[in-house]
Amino acid sequence: MSAVQEPTFLILTALAAQPLHGYGIVQSVAELSGGDVKLRPGTLYGALDRLDQQGLIAVDREEQVDGRLRRYYRLSDQGAAVLAEQASLLRSRAALAERQLGLRPAGGAA
Repeated sequence: MSAVQEPTFLILTALAAQPLHGYGIVQSVAELSGGDVKLRPGTLYGALDRLDQQGLIAVDREEQVDGRLRRYYRLSDQGAAVLAEQASLLRSRAALAERQLGLRPAGGAA
């Protein structure tokens, strides 16, 4: 699989720890990204639908909270494999960047 977009990577990462509902995913992604990624509801639920269709996540359970249905999502086995692959890919690319930076002349001039 090719590299996934950062929001997708962060959603999968958030769900790796435990099943979460939509707002929990938004909070976790914001925390994991140091506040750099803020998912809007339309973006989040579109991504969740796509990831569910791809088999990377699944609905874990649904609860009634204050008269509203709260759906919890979990990472599937396939999603865990994709997340592990992506983490490895990012490590490899980071190591490549660090090696390339090591080849720069002293003083930082390119």
